[in-house]
Amino acid sequence: MSYWRAARRILCVRLDNMGDVLMTTPAMRALRQSGSGRHLTLLTSSAAAKLAPYLNMVDDVWAYDAPWVKHPVVASADADLAIVDKLRAARFDAAVIFTVYSQSPLPAAMMCRLAGIPLRLAHCRENPYALLTDRIVETEPHSGTRHEVVRQLALVQSVGAIASDERLGFAVQRQDRRAIAELLASVGNGHASGRWLVIHPGASAPSRRWPVERFAEAGAQLARDFDGVAVTGGQDEHALVATVCARIGKKALPLAGALSLGRLAALIERADLLVANNTGPVHIAAAVGTPVVDLYALTNPQHRPWQVPHRVLNVDVPCRNCYRSECAVPGHPCLSGVSPDAVVAAARHLLPSPVPHEVSPVALLRAPQSIPQPSPQASPRKTASTGREASNVRPIHSRSR
Repeated sequence: MSYWRAARRILCVRLDNMGDVLMTTPAMRALRQSGSGRHLTLLTSSAAAKLAPYLNMVDDVWAYDAPWVKHPVVASADADLAIVDKLRAARFDAAVIFTVYSQSPLPAAMMCRLAGIPLRLAHCRENPYALLTDRIVETEPHSGTRHEVVRQLALVQSVGAIASDERLGFAVQRQDRRAIAELLASVGNGHASGRWLVIHPGASAPSRRWPVERFAEAGAQLARDFDGVAVTGGQDEHALVATVCARIGKKALPLAGALSLGRLAALIERADLLVANNTGPVHIAAAVGTPVVDLYALTNPQHRPWQVPHRVLNVDVPCRNCYRSECAVPGHPCLSGVSPDAVVAAARHLLPSPVPHEVSPVALLRAPQSIPQPSPQASPRKTASTGREASNVRPIHSRSR
């Protein structure tokens, strides 16, 4: 333990996706705050490295697409040797390897050992012998599973890093807030300062996608409760976004491929509610304090919205916790059993009571000059306890633990 207290230059290894990195931010913050003069470097995938401007608990973010993690393109062995050389040159005192329980930390541990990093910590099922200097014996899933945030906080706590703030971290930037305020003001419906709903109907894994027609139907019903509905998606999701917007009608604002990561976060922060599949924007919403209706396929129980008002919707099935990226059961019942009416009921349960525009339109608009700076850790919003339970879903109301 005393060696860890003295560690100043710490490498955080989290090699998978953006949502995984966001759920690791409380643990990285704890590492940083548990020692004076600490310098943290995050080694992560190219996709997750886009978070770099918004992670104020780390000093550097390095991109590396490791061959033992799924990526669109497999890098050459030269890239593996180059990253070992780069790590060795940086002369880290310690490395913390963050994994989900189905991942082995040993390839990353070997990389850190070759780079001469003296302290190496991870969850590990096997006996790592000399590859790790400190480990927590892996007990998941046979002894139960934990939320991903809890898992990673337990890891760093084992070397003395105690969290004072367990919220996810995403530092929304002033220029992104300003750009979103201008975007909504330019829509021309006269309701830029009113209620906005964000719908994100896509997901990278087919097993985590609720049918687009149902997003469209739920959006059309919820449009009555909002002044505008922003529908977001990636460059390859124009058709998906167009389908939802066409059903919603004139209140819809299509934003497929239109937003940078920073502006997407600013939009979600500005919105009153997010409706989405279990994907990255849900974790952004948790970080900025926006309530979430999460269409949560039962592929993995560990990634529910964290410390933000939310409703998780799915239908219990015998094949729960399948960890599949594509559903093997005809009809995809854990998600297809959720109706648009259930989503509407969940959304209305989370929505605060409407505030008349004439009371405080400036505050509602959240113009950049009205926002305290810096405020990367927005507090979760209070919710109203109205609305009825959907009968065919399994809602989860409270903070995930």
